[in-house]
Amino acid sequence: MRRTSVRTLLAVVLGVAVVGAVVGRALAAQGVHLPPVAWVEDVAILLLAGVIFWMGWAVRAYQKGDRPDLDPIRAARTFVLAKAGALTGAILAGRYLATVLGLLGDLDIAALRDRVLAAAVAALCALVLMVVGLVVERFCELPPPDDEDAEEEEGGAAPMSW
Repeated sequence: MRRTSVRTLLAVVLGVAVVGAVVGRALAAQGVHLPPVAWVEDVAILLLAGVIFWMGWAVRAYQKGDRPDLDPIRAARTFVLAKAGALTGAILAGRYLATVLGLLGDLDIAALRDRVLAAAVAALCALVLMVVGLVVERFCELPPPDDEDAEEEEGGAAPMSW
């Protein structure tokens, strides 16, 4: 399995943000407004990022030889969770950026200004989740094979991950 491309994640962020802003504006024109972003969302996103990082740190310790008893299945699951975290972070960042973009024209209204600020903070938290996912994916990358092993294998251009 390959690591997630930064380009893919940025495309997801931009795509969700643009589509979300257009849909949000269309809903607002009809009098329908999304609820404001709650601070508990920020906490949940950062908690998820922390759990993914903690699990990835264990895999990193195994890679460095500091933890010889790591189950390979756990390492593979950590890689998949990191990939899911990166994609989830990109989707959430796009969603919160859509809220920011949709309300930029109404910053003179105090209540909407607070919504923009809450959405901007949530977008930053989602970006943290995305970056942590990418970092942990790198933690889970297997080291390149030794020269003796490389001769036995036909071609290993892409680094292997758990």
